[in-house]
Amino acid sequence: MRFWCERAWLSSGGGATGSVVESVRVEVDEGRIAVVEPGVPASGGDVRLGGVVLPGLANAHSHAFHRALRGRTHADGGSFWTWRAGMYALATALTPELYERLARAVYAEMALGGTTAVGEFHYVHHRADGTPYPASEGGPNVMAEALRSAARDAGVHLTLLDTCYLDGGLGPDGHESLAPEQLRFGDGTVAAWARRVDALRAAWADDDRVLVGAAAHSVRAVMPPELAELARWARQAGAPLHVHLSEQPGENEAALAAFGVTPTRLLHDAGVLGPGTTAVHAVHLTDDDVTLLGASGTGVCLCPTTERDLADGIAPGLRLQRAGSPLSVGTDQHVGADVLAEARGVEEHERLATGRRGAFPPATLIELATSAGHAALGRPDAGRIAVGAPADLVAVRLDTVRTAGTDPAQVALVAGAGDVSDVVAGGEVVVRGGEHRAGDVGRLLADAIEEVWAVAGQDVTQGSEA
Repeated sequence: MRFWCERAWLSSGGGATGSVVESVRVEVDEGRIAVVEPGVPASGGDVRLGGVVLPGLANAHSHAFHRALRGRTHADGGSFWTWRAGMYALATALTPELYERLARAVYAEMALGGTTAVGEFHYVHHRADGTPYPASEGGPNVMAEALRSAARDAGVHLTLLDTCYLDGGLGPDGHESLAPEQLRFGDGTVAAWARRVDALRAAWADDDRVLVGAAAHSVRAVMPPELAELARWARQAGAPLHVHLSEQPGENEAALAAFGVTPTRLLHDAGVLGPGTTAVHAVHLTDDDVTLLGASGTGVCLCPTTERDLADGIAPGLRLQRAGSPLSVGTDQHVGADVLAEARGVEEHERLATGRRGAFPPATLIELATSAGHAALGRPDAGRIAVGAPADLVAVRLDTVRTAGTDPAQVALVAGAGDVSDVVAGGEVVVRGGEHRAGDVGRLLADAIEEVWAVAGQDVTQGSEA
């Protein structure tokens, strides 16, 4: 298949940083880019992509089922903790069938906005009582299989970050047992988690549209010795490892009370930090924390829309980058499903924190939304319009009310999901003319969310502290 791009964002000198080039033909063979030919006119056999064509966007941090909370958590303001009560209600209601329908719609919404790969931070593993699904109901990884099916149907690549979640919280006396609403997240031990994930990796080994990585939910949910064991598994498997870090001050306070050190120091001492690891949020960091993350080459995934919505705070993005941490972005709880907006939010937050513009130039924002996110998801060859890369292309219109008159090189400062017209993932046309191949994504979302809440049987706008 051949695509002709009116303008395309091409990497400079083989690196991630790029620029806009006019009249570019991209030829695809078996899902990868075989030819990139700038400065050529369109021909009759080309699929034409207007506006400016970016590499596929990477959503490096997703909790698909959280999408059902959008617009339902703001009675009396709420807090992170009341939001969490609603999240638990949703998690309890999920069945494999419900999860697949919801995730399919959520991933299709992402695809409409240009996402071609998603990192699913997946911790809803078992039945609601914590027992594994038996073979007759799909087996211990049936919830993961639901996500794989959903991603395939929606046309996005999936990195399943299978999450180790063993403890219910961290108090001054140490880690606490899982609460009833958390039982389905846990595997009991890292060894049991690893057996389940090893089986999943073997089952998916021949599927080139999925990867299986690892996650530690947080220092609240995994003890230091278990963190060390999990990190060893990830290194031996060559798998990306992600972990929530210091999203809320309460996590820092708990770690200091129980262990006398920050969560970042706990991760460092357990051997978790390093180039294969991505810390998510990293909002409330000390200077020493920033140094530990940067010096180890640990990546940081920022989720500005969630961090605003939950009143988490502003992460020290520029300080982390300067210290040596590669940055990526994610939509997390999906209060928005717009990776371009997340990348722009990194710059906007830095402006608010420092009173200065331009900490992250437009080219860097494109990198955060594309190549850096794919690298964090174990896809280092993706996120570039270059020979050998996966054929992931996203056409962004330059004639909408938001983008009209924009310098194409600065499109990252103004464009969002609603400006995406066409999406190609792995050489397959997933979105054409603003329409997803699955049909009416809004209706798919509405139906799936209504069904989940009917099972959950409660309105979280009246949630209480959890």
